[in-house]
Amino acid sequence: MFRFRQADLTRFVSLRRRITAALLCGMVLLLGACQPHVHGALYRIAGLMPSLAFRMTSDRGQSVTARTYRNKVVLLYFGYTHCTDACPTTLARLSRAVRLLGREAGDVRILFVTVDPARDTLSVLRRYVAAFGPEVVGLRGSPASLETLARRYRVVYEPGRSKGELAHSSGVFMFDARGKAQWLAPLDTPAQAIAQAARGLLARRG
Repeated sequence: MFRFRQADLTRFVSLRRRITAALLCGMVLLLGACQPHVHGALYRIAGLMPSLAFRMTSDRGQSVTARTYRNKVVLLYFGYTHCTDACPTTLARLSRAVRLLGREAGDVRILFVTVDPARDTLSVLRRYVAAFGPEVVGLRGSPASLETLARRYRVVYEPGRSKGELAHSSGVFMFDARGKAQWLAPLDTPAQAIAQAARGLLARRG
């Protein structure tokens, strides 16, 4: 049976990350701006992406909307619990960024929207997000509501080459306390840069 050598696997992962970053940058270019800001690898999307809007079910079984998280800085990420690389790595990094905020951590929510509602039941989601911290909320919707939300933020997802695998966009959208889109964090954006951007959004509340 054919097996990847470690060097081949490393090159493959590196290529995948470069392609993901290029796609994200291309998306922002289509929207009119692809300029890195002082927050590191983040891209400014204020005025280029729609405000936060959705109606889904939280991992606690509650019907929630964007208004539920008003006055909170929101980090929106699409993924699924069976993901073996990007999703757990990204959620861990986002949780670390929130912890870097110290006493302001309670004013930030990480919304993890599953792109695999068939397998990600509410109980599965609840156990999964609990491993990353109380600031992470799992969101699940019908295929139709998921498609609507994904289309709103130009997020793509589709079956991967391996059985049970889903290919999906890996950017994180950052919204201010009023639900306005402000930043796009590509794959591998440092936790420190995300925390700095979140701190800036928190400072602008009121």
